[in-house]
Amino acid sequence: MMNKAEFDRTFTKLTPRQTEVLLKILAREKDAEIAQQLHINENTVRKHIANICKLFRLGDQKEAGFYHRLDLITLIAEHRPDLFQADVPTPVVISYYRATEPDQSLATELEIALKRCDYPLFIANSNLRLASDGLQQIYAALNQCNYLVVLLSQLAAASEMITEEVRVAKQGKAKIIPILINCPFYLLNHDLRGYLRDTPIYDCQLEPDLTLLVQTIVQLIVSGQNGSPFVAFTPSLSNSVETTVSLIPQPTAEPELPKGQVELASRFYMERPGVEERCFKEVAKPGALIRIKAPRQMGKTSLTARILHHARSLNYRSIALSFQLADAEIFADLERFLQWFCAVIAHELNVPDRLADYWQKIFGSKISCKSYFERYLLANLKEPLVIGLDEVDRLFKYPEIAADFFGLLRAWHEEGKTRDIWRKLCLVVVHSTEVYVPMDLHQSPFNVGLAIDLPEFSASQIRDLALRHELAWGDTQVAQLMAMVGGHPYLVRLALYHIALQEMTLSELLEIAPTDSGLYSDHLRRHLWTLSQQPKLTQAFKKVLQTPNTVQLEPIQSFKLHSLGLVKLEGNAVTIRCHLYRLYFRNHIN
Repeated sequence: MMNKAEFDRTFTKLTPRQTEVLLKILAREKDAEIAQQLHINENTVRKHIANICKLFRLGDQKEAGFYHRLDLITLIAEHRPDLFQADVPTPVVISYYRATEPDQSLATELEIALKRCDYPLFIANSNLRLASDGLQQIYAALNQCNYLVVLLSQLAAASEMITEEVRVAKQGKAKIIPILINCPFYLLNHDLRGYLRDTPIYDCQLEPDLTLLVQTIVQLIVSGQNGSPFVAFTPSLSNSVETTVSLIPQPTAEPELPKGQVELASRFYMERPGVEERCFKEVAKPGALIRIKAPRQMGKTSLTARILHHARSLNYRSIALSFQLADAEIFADLERFLQWFCAVIAHELNVPDRLADYWQKIFGSKISCKSYFERYLLANLKEPLVIGLDEVDRLFKYPEIAADFFGLLRAWHEEGKTRDIWRKLCLVVVHSTEVYVPMDLHQSPFNVGLAIDLPEFSASQIRDLALRHELAWGDTQVAQLMAMVGGHPYLVRLALYHIALQEMTLSELLEIAPTDSGLYSDHLRRHLWTLSQQPKLTQAFKKVLQTPNTVQLEPIQSFKLHSLGLVKLEGNAVTIRCHLYRLYFRNHIN
């Protein structure tokens, strides 16, 4: 997808008539209505749209007509959300997972109360998420809205689509109002907890009178002030890392709904042979560097949490930091990013911010950052420090920052070989795919230290996990599940959880798995959402779907699809990750 500068240059090339047609399309007017208003025929309207798409380089040029209206809407929502229905704003989005109680009643009361105050609304629910253009509508609304009111039941807390909606709203600078519905904060998935840090949390359990809670929320929106008596707490960055009182897995336990990071005490965490042991030995070494690589939902964050916990058992200090949770403006330039990085580490160590004392422009940002760590943070620590850096792929979008920051990490690691002060710093670097940022081999941290590439679950591991769910599965059942989802950890655990609760049988699960009514619908729609925002990536994925074996793609497209977990890398080629994805996406990507 175009960056902002390319988009702005292209937008100025639109003719007045093309601009007129585009604005009417963004206002969701039909082609016939546009034709009537502009005194042209419908074919001419479509030709204008095709030419606009061509200008914005949307779609494969071999496709006749360049008719990619949804891609165009997504692109505009990304860079010019102000163009959507400028005369009819959408200031409040209400998002809930499913039309169940009390979610439905609360959503309805909120809708009625806000309409009385003349607030236009946009309702994001399961019906709209399954509509043909529902994801594009939700994405556009989230980019325009002033407020996102998100109702967080236990099902919503584990929903990938709800998490994506919160992420987009946060990225678009909307104020997020989360309401917990019979759902403790710790049950929210790992990413949701991170996105909602420093955000007041409203809890229905503190005040069962929904009408009173609705009045509070409406007053908050109307006044723009926060004075609610129902705020349970405001989670900090530390709350985004899972904490568990008892760290000993119980011999028997109720099945756990997979929701990101697996709790330290969970008996459903599946160790990979030798992986944890190697990581624990490595982190005990002075100046260690561990690199963990795997696609999304393969267990990287859960493994990192265990490494940091083991480090704490050695009396190390440990910090977990996910770059996915950083606001977009942090990546504006290298100096701002490094200052943010230093400030966050100081905050997590509970020491005062002293950037002004150690940051000197004459030395540049990298030397200032090194000085801050060496002369202040590490110098005042009696014990070693382990920093877990999760989702470093986020930096790949900013190659100028990425090359300098990763080079800095490599330099610190090399310093640890000769200087005691830097032997106190251990790094755990977590990423989802191969590094595609151009870097000098001698300045890259991705070719030193201990490399861990997390594999999928094996058949024996799935059988073991089934037993932990009290399912007496044999080779046949394991093979049937793997034929659909492979050894994908998240998809396997989700299946075992619902089968263990006797909500469905394995046969029933497999029959509707690749449909929008199946168990994996939420997961698959989130992938569809992501692809819909990246037309070039969608085109690359189409080639994968159309090829029964492996296919060659541009390296960056291969790495991005691998990072999402949609494909497997096989040398310089890729293949679909599992049969579930082939069955679903070949029917949903046009």
